[in-house]
Amino acid sequence: MKKQEIFDRVIKGDIEFIRLQFIDVFGVLKSVNVTPDELEDAMEGNLLFDGSSIDGYARINESDQCLVPDPDTFQCMPWRPTEKGVARMICDVYNPDGTPFEGCPRWILKRALKEAEDMGYELNMGPEGEFFLFHTDSDGGPTLHIHDKAGYFDLAPIDHGEDARRDIVLTMKQMGFRIEASHHEVAPGQHEIDFKYGEALKTADQWVTFRDVVKNIAKKHGLYATFMPKPFAGENGSAMHCNQSLFQDNNNVFYDANGEYQLSNIAFNYLAGLLKHAKGMTAIGNPIVNSYKRLIPGYEAPTHIAWSNSNRSTLVRIPVRRGNATRIELRNPDPVANPYLAFAVMLKSGIEGIKNRLKPPPPVEEDIHNLSEKQRRALEIEHLPRDLFEALKEMEKDPLIEQAIGSHCYNRFLEGKYREWYEYAEQVHQWEIRHYLAKY
Repeated sequence: MKKQEIFDRVIKGDIEFIRLQFIDVFGVLKSVNVTPDELEDAMEGNLLFDGSSIDGYARINESDQCLVPDPDTFQCMPWRPTEKGVARMICDVYNPDGTPFEGCPRWILKRALKEAEDMGYELNMGPEGEFFLFHTDSDGGPTLHIHDKAGYFDLAPIDHGEDARRDIVLTMKQMGFRIEASHHEVAPGQHEIDFKYGEALKTADQWVTFRDVVKNIAKKHGLYATFMPKPFAGENGSAMHCNQSLFQDNNNVFYDANGEYQLSNIAFNYLAGLLKHAKGMTAIGNPIVNSYKRLIPGYEAPTHIAWSNSNRSTLVRIPVRRGNATRIELRNPDPVANPYLAFAVMLKSGIEGIKNRLKPPPPVEEDIHNLSEKQRRALEIEHLPRDLFEALKEMEKDPLIEQAIGSHCYNRFLEGKYREWYEYAEQVHQWEIRHYLAKY
């Protein structure tokens, strides 16, 4: 979209505020508002902000940074007033000298996509969006009172979130999303909305928008939406399964009608790259302490590094559809992950697999959780990191992760996440009180 088109839409749509949005290293959406009078100046990259105040961005002695809006991301926010309305654009972060800021997650994904483009490939991504709905207290904050007791594919009146989910879908459609499916998920109060896969950068932008829409529409219904992976023990958690494929000249290069399982050599190479770097990638796709409460046996979440054609207990699954719908589904990421960083490390891992012609092990079609430890060792099946601390250690062991996200982001991510882990580890939790206080 050209600048003049945006100015015309602002005038025609009676837009009073334009939110310039970007995401920090840890996946949190940030925003600054400008009025139409300042829009042209902002689009020229003249809007400076204090990067030292944003997690993972600049040090205090190098804090000035610029937001540069991407005109193609201009969208009106349908849940805001129609008069004196609000629009948004997603921004790249630049240094004052006009060079891209190396810690900007969006730029990091662009760099990875350029490497694939130089090989003739375009990455398509299709994340599956899961979240929980809670009742709110008098201040609008979340309570521990879940919104319903429904289960997988249940309907109203059992599914109390149907109206909110419907309004979320309608709002997304107004913003240009193509919705593939929406339904109640397995856990009480849990919902899923899937939108059409697309080019990876656009999809990452859409994921950020999706989380924003879900939270705002839920609020309109008096509810609180959370993407926290595992709010309840004993129930399924929320995932961001990432369906990915490479295209060349509008053809899916993962598909080969004559290949084993109708998969191409490139698909097997890419798959092998994902498996090789699975441990190193885990902290990026599962970036908080709570993420690892989801990655345990019995709740449809992967715990071991293996692949299959249909087995949902493996880390990677190949869904049944073929042709241009052929895709590789990575099942461990969760919805609090920074999508730009997550997609970048996945792509970088897959590209390395292609460049080095890596071969994956045989598929595992049995339920891995039912195999004995001896059987898993015989099949050389390794375990994913069991907690955030272990995941960070694995991240440090894998040089590809730093190559994928750059030294600046890599170091800031590790620094922030180790701090988070140590703070958690210092706490005395209720489980410990219940089990140890009277006993010892």
